[in-house]
Amino acid sequence: MAKKKLNIGLIGYQFMGKAHSNAYRQVGRFFDLPVEVVMHTICGRNQANVSKAAEQYGWQHVETDWRKVVGNPEIDVIDVSTPGNTHAEIAIAAAKAGKAVFCEKPIGNTLDEARDMLKAVQAAKVPSAVFHNYRKAPAVSLAKKLIADGRLGTLYHMRAVYLQDWIADPNFPLVWRLQKEIAGSGAHGDINAHIIDLGRFLVGEFKSVVGKLHTFIDERPVAGEIDERLGAKAGEKRGKVTVDDAAMFLATFENGALGTFEASRFAVGRKNHNRFEINGSRGSVVFNLERMNELEFYDNDVPEETHGFTLIQATEGSHPYAGHYWPVGHIVGYEHTFIDLLADALTNLAEGKPISPDMKDGYENQRVLEAVSRSNDTGCWVNLSDVE
Repeated sequence: MAKKKLNIGLIGYQFMGKAHSNAYRQVGRFFDLPVEVVMHTICGRNQANVSKAAEQYGWQHVETDWRKVVGNPEIDVIDVSTPGNTHAEIAIAAAKAGKAVFCEKPIGNTLDEARDMLKAVQAAKVPSAVFHNYRKAPAVSLAKKLIADGRLGTLYHMRAVYLQDWIADPNFPLVWRLQKEIAGSGAHGDINAHIIDLGRFLVGEFKSVVGKLHTFIDERPVAGEIDERLGAKAGEKRGKVTVDDAAMFLATFENGALGTFEASRFAVGRKNHNRFEINGSRGSVVFNLERMNELEFYDNDVPEETHGFTLIQATEGSHPYAGHYWPVGHIVGYEHTFIDLLADALTNLAEGKPISPDMKDGYENQRVLEAVSRSNDTGCWVNLSDVE
């Protein structure tokens, strides 16, 4: 029996558009989905560039007006992969049009936008998904299973950092990610959002935070067009940086655990260093995205003479997602986290089951981002119960 076709409309074609396109193209090749994924339309404002992307990535149709994609009755899913300042308008319109809404993180540039997006998908009763893709790395999902199975016992600590250095050069140009009116925030919303989501996914809901946001370079050369690898050429004019370069905060969780979180784009030598350590009464786990197939596990229940961190290669067929790809020991990469996320989301969409992470997760993530921003402004601890 032929599978029902699910037509995708992707808004945005650069870095995340490229990652999402690859995932849509590959997901049905590695997972036995209950639907046939059709890469129907890709949309971008530049006709020549989006047409080139469509040909390169495998999309059937090209559009330059996202409203026409949302309004197309043939399209079932709208994927929002644009800069943050357009997320809310597109996602809300898509929900009102009865489309499933998939969205990049953070879902909005403000808490108000995130709340409006959540209300829109709830009112329309349409499915939603948010691309917190690091949840879907096999090693991270294995850590989740170990925690859920009680192998770490009572959770005490989470230490998380997300460190990059791609703007450490003061002459790196003023790309859109450094402009608050477009990006919403800097390292805080871009990469702190990822480790906040991992905190919620692995440890639990946040209770209170106290934090600091900081900008090291206030002015930069104005950029030309940015490419999908975050590169751009600097012009002669200069403009003001209006987002944070680094963010850090302390946290308490509802379950009593403590957390420290740091995100920076000025950690020279760190290219994409997303690392966390979680300590509990019975053991600990350590993950580093730059060695993403590995999970370190300390089991305090084994005899004392064999105490020590065990390095697990999360590539066995029994490990989450790993069995869909290569033989044991043959590693997966960054792109597979998007494929795994879509495999779950599209399967649950077709079967009428809840998708995780969804727009509610995106909103809860935004509440933590907002709480840290408020703490930066006041210098005080902020309770999440006061951020709605």
